[in-house]
Amino acid sequence: MQQSLISLRDALETDLPAILEIYNDIILTTTAIYSEEPHTLQMRLDWFNERKQAGFPVIVAEQNGVLVGFATYGKFRVWPCYRFTIEHSLYVHRDNRGQGISKILLQEIISLAKSAGMHALIAGVDSENDISLQLHLTFGFTQVARFKEVGFKFNRWLDLIFLEMILE
Repeated sequence: MQQSLISLRDALETDLPAILEIYNDIILTTTAIYSEEPHTLQMRLDWFNERKQAGFPVIVAEQNGVLVGFATYGKFRVWPCYRFTIEHSLYVHRDNRGQGISKILLQEIISLAKSAGMHALIAGVDSENDISLQLHLTFGFTQVARFKEVGFKFNRWLDLIFLEMILE
């Protein structure tokens, strides 16, 4: 059976319920997000508006007209000398993982970051998330740090790995 094509576009405010569903499922079932409480639609709206006001992209992946993933980037740290370094995040709906959607979203984020004149792209990945770690390494990211036991979720300590890509 042939896979349906994945299309990317800028997120719209009307996409926020689907984005929220993906995000909250990841909060509640994985260690990909170091948060324990589901977000509200208002929280996602505030996040979306902050991204847009700052000029940061929020993109969505669609398959057969259904939103199946999203990605964005934002400031790595707030001080002005970090202005060319960004941290990205990307999430795929649980029913659509393993279809290459993360690769498509990550390639687009890298392209958008380069076009925006960014210099370094950072990924913070839970050390147990082998799929995400391998994805980033495949794209040329380098592991630059491992913070031991900095997160606590599901009654256990979590290590956070930082990966970096210098954008040429």
